[in-house]
Amino acid sequence: MSGQPTEAVDIGIPQMPAPDYPAEVRERLERDAREIIGRYPDSRSALLPLLHLVQAEEGYVTATGQRFCAEMLDLSTAEVNGVATFYTMYRRKPSGDYQVGVCTNTLCAVMGGDAIHERLRDHLGVGDGETTPDGKVTLEHVECNAACDFAPVVMVNWEFFDNQTPESACALVDDLRAGRQVAPTRGAPLCTFQETARILAGFPDERRDAVDASGSAGPASLAGLRLAKGETPPGPGVVSPRSAAADEEEE
Repeated sequence: MSGQPTEAVDIGIPQMPAPDYPAEVRERLERDAREIIGRYPDSRSALLPLLHLVQAEEGYVTATGQRFCAEMLDLSTAEVNGVATFYTMYRRKPSGDYQVGVCTNTLCAVMGGDAIHERLRDHLGVGDGETTPDGKVTLEHVECNAACDFAPVVMVNWEFFDNQTPESACALVDDLRAGRQVAPTRGAPLCTFQETARILAGFPDERRDAVDASGSAGPASLAGLRLAKGETPPGPGVVSPRSAAADEEEE
C-alpha cells in the first residue's frame, strides 16, 4: 500500500437514491408509463420502452429516470440499471441531438468505414462516444447496421445513410450542425434523438409521411430471391437455379 489516495472509478452505476422528477414532469411521465405498462401482461416486460420514455425526457437515461422506472414496475434500481447499461441504445451521459453511428464491422470497415470514422473524429474534434461542444452530434462506431450491400453505412438516429465516403460523411455532419435539412437514403425523415426515443417507447410517429416512408434491400441482397424466381438469366459468375431433374440425378 502506497498510502496515496485512490481515484474514484466511474463504472456507470448511478448514485442512489436519485432525486425525483419535478411534480409536473412526474405526472406526465406516469400517465405515459401507465399507457405503456398496460400493453403487457407482465409489467416487467415494459422496462425497455420505459427506458426509452425517460431517455426521451432528458436525452439519456439518468439516475432519476432509472428510479422512476423501478418505482413504476416495482423493481429494484439495480435491476433497472443492469438492463440500462446492457443495451447500447440507452445513453448513460448527455448526448447530442443526432447520434451519428459509423459501421466498422467487417464489410463496412473494408469498404471504408474505418476511414470514415477516423475522418469524422478529426473533423468533429471528438472521440468515440463524445459529443461536439454545440451539443448537436455524438459520434460512435457501431458493429453492424445490417445493410452490408450498401457499405459503408452511417446511421443518424438509426436512419440509413448508405454508400458513404469520408467526404460525404463530413458534409453530412456539417449539415446537421448547421441545421440544414438532411434526408436519409432510405426510411423516414430525420428527427432529434429525444424524439426518436419517444417513438421507440411506442408512441405515434408525428413526422409527416413517416409511416409511408420506407426503403428496400439493395440489388445484392435481392439477387438470390430474383435468381430463385428465375428472373436473373444465367451468366458469368451467376449460379443457375437448381432443377428438379438435377436433384433426382444426385439422388
